[in-house]
Amino acid sequence: MSYFIVDVSEQQIKREKEKARELRRSQWWKNRVARGICHYCGRSFPPDELTMDHLVPIVRGGTSTRGNVVPACKECNNRKKYLLPIEWEEYLEAMGKKGEK
Repeated sequence: MSYFIVDVSEQQIKREKEKARELRRSQWWKNRVARGICHYCGRSFPPDELTMDHLVPIVRGGTSTRGNVVPACKECNNRKKYLLPIEWEEYLEAMGKKGEK
């Protein structure tokens, strides 16, 4: 698997993490996690067990915007780490889990 690397400054990472904290407090995010569904595995969880995952991770150039964050269970979020969506799909295929998100 090859990785696409972006040079992201510490200042930019700090700024995006602050934006993520603000987004977590928004009604929009509260409504998203209230559904209780992990974006990746599709399983149901209590809202307080879902985390905010950046589809394109901050350290890979992603931003803390509505279009780039999804609710994820801790297991999926930990497994995805800093992978881009295409890398995550490759990972799932390699693990024999094609068809799961």
